[in-house]
Formats: sequence, C-alpha cells, structure tokens
Amino acid sequence: MKQPLPRHETDRLDALQRYDILDTLPEQAFDDLARLAAQICQTPIALITLVDADRQWFKSKVGLTVSETPRDVAFCAHTIVERRLLIVPDTSQDDRFASNPLVTGEPKIRFYVGVPLMTPDNFALGTLCAIDYVPRELSSQQQEALEILARQVVTQLELRRHLLALQQVNQQQQQAELALQNIYAQLETKVTDRTAELVSINQQLCSEIAERRRAEEEVQLLQKIAQAIGDCGRFANLQVGFMARHGFLAGTILFSSAMLGMASNTMSKAFVVRAKNLNSLLA
Repeated sequence: MKQPLPRHETDRLDALQRYDILDTLPEQAFDDLARLAAQICQTPIALITLVDADRQWFKSKVGLTVSETPRDVAFCAHTIVERRLLIVPDTSQDDRFASNPLVTGEPKIRFYVGVPLMTPDNFALGTLCAIDYVPRELSSQQQEALEILARQVVTQLELRRHLLALQQVNQQQQQAELALQNIYAQLETKVTDRTAELVSINQQLCSEIAERRRAEEEVQLLQKIAQAIGDCGRFANLQVGFMARHGFLAGTILFSSAMLGMASNTMSKAFVVRAKNLNSLLA
C-alpha cells in the first residue's frame, strides 16, 4: 500500500534538513523523553522518529536495535499526514496496517500510538510513538501525557537548532577575529618597515644637509682667503713699485715681488677652483 504524503512535502523536508539532526549520535535529552513515553504508555518500545524522503530514522529508541526503517512501511508516515495523535489498538484489525510487513513479520507490531512532532512553522517532522506486541488501549490521561512529551521533544529540537546556530555564529566570529588579527599583524609589519625606511631617509637627508652646510662654509672661507691673498698681492706690487722708484734694493725687491705675485696668483686660482668645485656640489 502506497503511503500518503503530507501537503507541502517538499517544504516539510526542507524544514527537516534545517534542524541538521538526521544520522546524529544519541543524545541524553531525547533518550530520556523516549523512556518516559515507554513508561507512560507501559509499552516495551518507544521511539522518536524523523520521517525523511525515503526512510523513517530513529533519533532515540527504546526496545529496538535498528536505527531506521523504509518509509513505505512506517506507521509514522500516516501520523505526520493526520497531524494529530494516531492510535491503533489492534493493527491486525486495521485495513491500513494489517498487511504491513512489520505486522505480519518481525517485530509483529499489534499496538501503535504516535503523536506528530509539530514545529513552530507547522511542519510535522516525525513522531513520538509507543509500540507493543499485543493489542491494547490508552487512557485519555496517557494520551495527554504523550502529547505533552511530544511538545517537549519539539522544544529540544528547537533548543538544539538554536544552539547549533549560535555555535556557527561563534565560529564565524572567531574566524573573523583571526582574520582581523592577521590584518593587524600585516599592517604592523608594513608600518614598522615604512618607519625604518623613513628614518633611514631622514638620516640621509640630515647627513646631506650637514655636508652642504660644511661645503657652504668652506666656500665662504675660501672666498675670504682668496680675497685676502689678492689684496696682499696688490699691496706688494704697490710697495715694490714705490721702492723701485726710489732705488731701494731694486734687484732683490723686484725678484721677491715677482715671486710673491706668482704665489699669490697661484693660491688665488687654487682657491677659486676649489670654490667652483664646492659650488657644483651644492648646485
């Protein structure tokens, strides 16, 4: 018998995937609720099931060892379509389940009760169900208690989903902080390198300015010396001329005057050349 499908099945399956719970390890909170369901209903089997596209997977199980069954034989596939508590006192007397392999074969189910797990956005993800090997009934108090437990299962699903989302946000925040730290480290390295470069350039400029100042001072000094030597040479020539006109040691004076003039001219030219060289460096 082909199992019925809920309305908006694609949206329901999308909602199930958002909880990121299929094929996860057992969790104490869900196991406790399944055990309570078995005790309230006084059945050997209790399950928290999630109905996927092609299977019924058990998030928590009491009294069974298998972790899933095909959806086409799942009692819970009917419950999520009904969207309310489904109770089958005797499966062998119910046309929907009498030929089901789980009824005719192992584990030979005779009693089933299931409550859909309704999400806040009104999707039935699966069920909280109880199963027995013999026909039986449940009191209204037991049925009400099972419905309360089913709402607690949904609460746990919501808590788990929000916790996963929070963990993901924290992980993203940690990754962002790590990325920022790397950026800061790179910027710090670049600033350090640039600062060292600027310090080196500043030192070089200071050295060049100091050298320029020394050159300027030397030029000024050389110019003064050259001027003084020139003045001395001109004075010596005047003195020699005067003494020559008056006949004072003419030969000696003329020779000395000539030598002094040559020395004066030579030194003056040397200072001028040095000054020009320094000026070219300053240009």
